[in-house]
Amino acid sequence: MTGAGFWTGLGGTTLKLAGLFWLSVLITDSILWGVVGADPIESAIGKLILNSFGALLTIAITSLLYQFRQVGILGKAALAFIFALIAAPLYSLFDYGIYTWWMGPAVAEFNMVNFGYTMVSSAAMFFGWSCLYVSLVYSFEIRDRERSLAAAREEALAAQMRALRYQVNPHFLFNTLNSIAGLIEEGAATRAERMVLSLSTFLRTTLALDPMHDVPLADELTLQADYLDIELERFSDRMRVSIDAPDDVRRALVPSLLLQPLIENAVKHGVGCSSDPVGIRISARRNADRLVIVVENDVRPNDGAGAPLGFGIGLRNVADRIQARFGSEGSFTAAISDGPVFLAKIELPWRSA
Repeated sequence: MTGAGFWTGLGGTTLKLAGLFWLSVLITDSILWGVVGADPIESAIGKLILNSFGALLTIAITSLLYQFRQVGILGKAALAFIFALIAAPLYSLFDYGIYTWWMGPAVAEFNMVNFGYTMVSSAAMFFGWSCLYVSLVYSFEIRDRERSLAAAREEALAAQMRALRYQVNPHFLFNTLNSIAGLIEEGAATRAERMVLSLSTFLRTTLALDPMHDVPLADELTLQADYLDIELERFSDRMRVSIDAPDDVRRALVPSLLLQPLIENAVKHGVGCSSDPVGIRISARRNADRLVIVVENDVRPNDGAGAPLGFGIGLRNVADRIQARFGSEGSFTAAISDGPVFLAKIELPWRSA
């Protein structure tokens, strides 16, 4: 442990607290001795020696309590009381020894009543320190547990985000590979090669992205444009794509691959289910402190009266990622609206690079 780490840990905090504790005892003793007529300056050496001995007893009590830190609170209280009763007569005898030395060469008379008062006050003092130290240990244990819990929650969130992010749609891979095979059979080697390279670039990029890291919206849109280029090789006769996002909005930060399931859904349930031209439109805008992203695609007219199409794993994936990451600050909705079009809408807190 580094020096800075020690002084912010339990050991360093204990030493600082003990120093403050005995400084308070020294000041209190000086005031009380002054009240009864003793010169605080002349008695300073005696008090320093006595308090040094008390500090050693404190270290011993602290070490013993630390060894029994796994004991319950009632057990700790009992141990603190026992250790205080043991330390009190030692401290009181040492105090009497200093008093004898101070009175020399005259013989100091032993007064049992005064000795008893010293015993009671020192026992209370050591018991108070013990309780203070036990409270300190508990505060550090609670802080460590909070850190462990926060780390566990962070790891769980990271695992959840990765699991959600890596739910790649296998239909996309199968259809793309089938399209490549079809192009090869048709003798369109150039198009097949271009499609293979596009697929390779897309997969390599997606696997390299960390689901816990945000990316500028511009990068996310570029990646989705690459994906749509692959799909255009399959549906070039009936897929129309448009992306509308101002330059300032493109600097907004979004979770990586957040739009991927929405684009897949638009291709599968829009273009894939229609023999007519289908438009896929991606738009993004800033609304005060919110980022609003909309992905919409045309649907067949007879689908407009039914339930929202394709609200399955992919869209639930998006909703779950937003909920896990942003809680109530983020939202996701999907429904068929006038047109008819299937509209998926994401709202996130505005954050920019």
